[in-house]
Amino acid sequence: MNWIKDIPKPRASYSHLVRAGDYVFIASQLGIDPETGKVPKSIEEQMALIFEAIKKLLESEGGSFENIIKTTAFLSDTSYHEIYDEVYRSYFDKYPARSTVQAKVMHPECKIEIDAIAYIPKNKNKL
Repeated sequence: MNWIKDIPKPRASYSHLVRAGDYVFIASQLGIDPETGKVPKSIEEQMALIFEAIKKLLESEGGSFENIIKTTAFLSDTSYHEIYDEVYRSYFDKYPARSTVQAKVMHPECKIEIDAIAYIPKNKNKL
């Protein structure tokens, strides 16, 4: 895969995204600053980095947030849920299906990971 500018390369053996027909599967993104490699302290800042990465990945396939049909968020602590939901809502006009779970996030400084599934037809004339 060609790496997308301003998105940190995976630290493990996975791709940021995989296209299967008209569906695009975006791996969990972390709030890591692509320029410094550092993780901001606040969940809001981490989410801004995550959604910027998701946006760039969607755009690389000709899509946008409107194409997202499902997300999964992994919160390191349920106490972040209220602020997570508030920030999350600011990125969508129409909400996709969503799952939110508490999980031990692989990077110890990260409070959240988010993955997404998008429907981005290769042939733009399709519904």
